[in-house]
Amino acid sequence: MMTHPASPGLWALAWRRLRADRIAMLSLAVVAGFLVLLALSGAGLVAADWEEEVAVNYAPPTFVGADAATRALAAAQAPRPVPPNAFDPLAGELAELKAKVAAEHPPVAKRTTLPFGADKWGHDVIKKTIKGGETSIVVGLVAAFVAVALGTLFGAVSGFYGGIVDDLFNWFYSVFTSIPSILMILTVAAVLQQKGVATIVLILGLTGWTGPYRLMRAEYMKHKAREYVMAADAIGASGWRRMFGHILPNVSHVALVQMSILVVGFIKAEVILSFLGFGVPVGVVSWGSMLNEAQNELILGKWWQLAAASGAMALLVTAFSLFADALRDALDPKLK
Repeated sequence: MMTHPASPGLWALAWRRLRADRIAMLSLAVVAGFLVLLALSGAGLVAADWEEEVAVNYAPPTFVGADAATRALAAAQAPRPVPPNAFDPLAGELAELKAKVAAEHPPVAKRTTLPFGADKWGHDVIKKTIKGGETSIVVGLVAAFVAVALGTLFGAVSGFYGGIVDDLFNWFYSVFTSIPSILMILTVAAVLQQKGVATIVLILGLTGWTGPYRLMRAEYMKHKAREYVMAADAIGASGWRRMFGHILPNVSHVALVQMSILVVGFIKAEVILSFLGFGVPVGVVSWGSMLNEAQNELILGKWWQLAAASGAMALLVTAFSLFADALRDALDPKLK
């Protein structure tokens, strides 16, 4: 009896196409590198001490070198012993207390240069960029998941049941799409009047479901009339089981591609919100808050924080966009 090898499935064929695309694999490596940095930063293994003032204010990058003004500022900020005051009756006790504090926390001379410079507080820009990337990437990933989950749920119910349910969701969809997306985001942010990562995720997730909804509704309208769904109906499968047990696995690649596209848009949206003051609160760093600070530094000629934040964001967004395009092509069943 002859045996025929099993034909590869959709995901195996997609992975085969991705491996043949060098740009896609390079983009995947860049995205994976950012995700590894995100995990290490979240675990406190990298950039945990980003708030320490290790350098003088606006310390330039090492490859630029410290100028005379920076060296003078470092000399002015260097710790100096305070001479005792003979007329102060508490001078002895204060001297002992200061000596004890200095023994426990010895003063460290601040550096005049760092590998990519320092901000106005003396924070290392590289560590600050890594920590800011943690906030921006988490916002992009979680908000995209919320938006795709809502869009998939609404699209499944609308496309599968049709009728009044479909009309209701279409009216809801028309209301959201009639307003420009950035205007909708700013409106919801102004109404909530709260800052925080959870608030940004909620804002972006509640305003970004329209794209996945439109595509998933069309997919469910197409698949509900196919033979395998009708066979499941014939054996008594419920509507929810047919929607999420039979149809969803066959259209999940659409949701995956939509999520990869939305991550890019939401990272940029978080940067815009933080730049305009609607984003992360004081004490939380993101690429948007770094760009907000950098606009004042740029007037003084301090360009390194702007270059670090915008360069990291541009690299991640470009890699994610290229990978999303390659993934969309790889998952297209019409391509051979």
